Amino acid sequence: MPLRWQEVALPLITITLLIVLKHVPATAALPLARAAGVVAFGYAAFLALRLVQPEEAIMVEGGWAELRPSLVEYFACYGAAALAAVLLFAVIVMGHAASTAQLVATYLAVLLLGAGAFAVGVAGLFTNTRWDHRQVKHRSALGRETALDWSDVRSVRPNWRGITISGTSGRITFSQFHGGAAQLARHAATRARRNAEAATRAFAA
Repeated sequence: MPLRWQEVALPLITITLLIVLKHVPATAALPLARAAGVVAFGYAAFLALRLVQPEEAIMVEGGWAELRPSLVEYFACYGAAALAAVLLFAVIVMGHAASTAQLVATYLAVLLLGAGAFAVGVAGLFTNTRWDHRQVKHRSALGRETALDWSDVRSVRPNWRGITISGTSGRITFSQFHGGAAQLARHAATRARRNAEAATRAFAA
């Protein structure tokens, strides 16, 4: 699946903001240049893993095709959690030698990284999306299951959470970083177009 503009804009804006803050007197003492380097390294790793993201889903028993978390999601979740743990350990061990501004900035970074790791886990790693010739099913990280018949699908749209398949009886959102996400998006778009054509013909008749 091709890169979306958000995947390019977010790291560039983050790095630019860190560079600008480095020249602001109130935040000049913070290790913002090092943070920008970490962001740049993480984005390079993200792009490399994005290239090996599987385009096709995994076939499982019963004729179902299933999305699987990709290396991008594992890297984002566990990498962010590990970095948050390292920063927290550094604050605990060396907190007495750091300034108040550095401690506050580090704690904020720990909270943001922890929240990001949790969000990736809940939205990607611990969900399940599968489909067959009749319907598509999604189980959330909390165990809530949603099923849509292909005949009910009306639209497929990208959003900030991933890709949403909307139907008359509900909607399903899955991560665009899943292995096989491109295949499911194409299949759902084809079904939505066919349903729209069938509805148009039925109305014309």
